[in-house]
Amino acid sequence: MTKQEILKYIEQHPSGKVKVAVADIDGVLRGKYIATDKFLSVLAGGFGFCDVVFGWDMNDAAYDNVKYTGWHTGYPDAAVKPDVNTFRKIPWEKDVPFFLGEFIDGKGDPLRVCPRQLLRKVLQDSMAQGYTPSFAQEFEWFNFSETPESLHAKEFKHLTSLTPGMFGYSILRTTLKNDFISDLFELLKNFDVPLEGLHTETGPGVYEAAIVHTDILTAADRAVLFKTAVKEIAYKHGIIATFMAKWNESLPGCGGHVHQSLWDSTGKKNLFYDQQDPQHMSEIMKQYVAGQLHCLPHILPMYAPTVNSYKRLVEGAWAPTTLTWSVDNRTVALRVLSGGEKSARLETRVPGSDTNPYLAMAACLASGLYGIKHQLKLEQPATQGNGYRDYTHGVLPHNLGEATQLMKHSAIAKEILGEEFVEHFSLSREWEWRQYAKVVTDWELKRYLEII
Repeated sequence: MTKQEILKYIEQHPSGKVKVAVADIDGVLRGKYIATDKFLSVLAGGFGFCDVVFGWDMNDAAYDNVKYTGWHTGYPDAAVKPDVNTFRKIPWEKDVPFFLGEFIDGKGDPLRVCPRQLLRKVLQDSMAQGYTPSFAQEFEWFNFSETPESLHAKEFKHLTSLTPGMFGYSILRTTLKNDFISDLFELLKNFDVPLEGLHTETGPGVYEAAIVHTDILTAADRAVLFKTAVKEIAYKHGIIATFMAKWNESLPGCGGHVHQSLWDSTGKKNLFYDQQDPQHMSEIMKQYVAGQLHCLPHILPMYAPTVNSYKRLVEGAWAPTTLTWSVDNRTVALRVLSGGEKSARLETRVPGSDTNPYLAMAACLASGLYGIKHQLKLEQPATQGNGYRDYTHGVLPHNLGEATQLMKHSAIAKEILGEEFVEHFSLSREWEWRQYAKVVTDWELKRYLEII
């Protein structure tokens, strides 16, 4: 639709309102309804939105350690500018108009702590070098026959899975819950979040979906909207969907793998593919992979942003633990898929489903571009066999506290992402780690209370 057609649709929609949302640092959408007349009046210049969305965590607890905003600033409004290109109709809300927005500062420039603005910055760097990035993210998530009320009543224990047993790629299970599966596929398509595929994964009530690849900004928008949309559609079916990285130690975790490739400025030539190379990898692709390997320890919280993220990154659970790459190998951090000229791409397997897609994709692209800029050689051999055991270049940091300190003091992270963003994000992860460190867990009580 053209901008004029969009405006006409908004004006004529019987609801008299527009829904707008922005992504916070954790990738959680924060938003509100705005009356149609009000929205049309602020569309060009933006509207005020309390900057506390970058001053609190996902549970609305105010940070006590960040500089951008806080009690010391009084939590003023920041300006949010809706992006007309993100216009959608929400099919499960009677086609109410919807827009994503991004934060700008008082001068109208991008707000450096805004995740969508960070991705824009990295995209601009890529385009300036003649590279057009094509991205997509895939997600695994668990589903429960629960409601928000029952979750809290049960204290998040002994939950009823949507379906029982370990049954990956099951035709039976998708038939059993076909109303939900069909709604996901069709409503997401109508919401302009088209899927390439949707199937059950191994585990009770777990699904996996691959989103259609596109330009990186649209891909990140789709990924952010996918997670919220799935939750909202699930509500309609009396289901709770979770993108937690690891909800049960006995079950596999949930990946949020990022697929990516670089194309020329025309968007017609895949710069990752080389027919003459034994592995069909171009020199640009090798440098890109080398860049990601080199930068991974410096920016891991971008891929593993929560305490729980690191419970997923364990040996033998379909998630990487080592600084490794290979061709079509699911035990490594970076899986190269270079078989075809159109499909040649890199799959970064470190991100979990709990990632902020804007940050995960920005990290992938920025670190890959770092490798190209510095002409890094892919000297590390491809892993042959088990990437958990066959590695030479080290392992990933083991927890959020360790990973955050590496990122906070990393010159590389600041070079590719910007000092202001790295400072704010690192402080937010320090807060997250502190909240975890002070809690007395059930595990500790069972292990120590009687015996010690």
